[in-house]
Amino acid sequence: MTISGLRPRLVALLTAIVVSVGLLSLSSAPAWAAAGTIKEFPIPTKSAPLAITAGPDRALWFTEFTNGAGAIGRITTQGNFTVFPFPTASAGVSGITAGPDGNLWFVFSSVNQIGRITTSGSITEFPIPTTSSFPVGIAAGPDGNLWFTEDFGNRIGRITTSGSITEFPVTMGSGPRGITAGPDGNLWFTELNAGSIGRITPGGAITEFHVSTGSGPFGIAAGPDGNLWFTEFDGNAIDRITPSGSLTGIFGIPTALSRPEGITAGPGHMIGLWFTEENASKIGRITSR
Repeated sequence: MTISGLRPRLVALLTAIVVSVGLLSLSSAPAWAAAGTIKEFPIPTKSAPLAITAGPDRALWFTEFTNGAGAIGRITTQGNFTVFPFPTASAGVSGITAGPDGNLWFVFSSVNQIGRITTSGSITEFPIPTTSSFPVGIAAGPDGNLWFTEDFGNRIGRITTSGSITEFPVTMGSGPRGITAGPDGNLWFTELNAGSIGRITPGGAITEFHVSTGSGPFGIAAGPDGNLWFTEFDGNAIDRITPSGSLTGIFGIPTALSRPEGITAGPGHMIGLWFTEENASKIGRITSR
């Protein structure tokens, strides 16, 4: 048989091999890959984890706050932990996010500042104009800036990578906490006290969507399914809202009274989201489809 005659058979054989490998990869998917399945990872230091974000190293980074002591934690997707004690113990480190400048940005709740740390550990601090505003959440925005919430100040703040800050007022007493960039080009945030989810455009226009009284929306993140996922601190659940404002599902957390706070999409092409459980001292993972 000539080489030209063998070519169709070779193509068919290679196609069969590729299909077989693809089916093998699908069949070997982890058991937790069913939609809504949650797995928890106890933290070795038994601290109170707050916010969590995917880092540039394909690991998850989170903040720890226990008895006034601050630390930064790191967990790989396999569940391996590393903890980095924070130099300013009384600063009350809370929210954390990966910035557009290749650094990690976080909030100092107790001392009313925004912090920036390079991957080599160099720290810069920026004071917030509104005194005693108690910043909680922070996220990278679609406009190349960092956006953060001010719980006591009832404001959403915007800080450039050079440190310039602008503030936008929200409903008085609503208690803005978590914040994230949405798939629609806006910023989405939670209002713990009001039991609502808020949306703010890069220009500062705000819309609010009520969830339920007593649910305690806290952390929020854009999921790989195109929706916004948020934690219910008082409801002990994970919830989901579409960019149009429709609530589409509540998933209860196995550990009772776990107090879920921060949530983030997993690194790379993982289909799940990761969240912190303050009271249970655990990290949780939930699939999104």
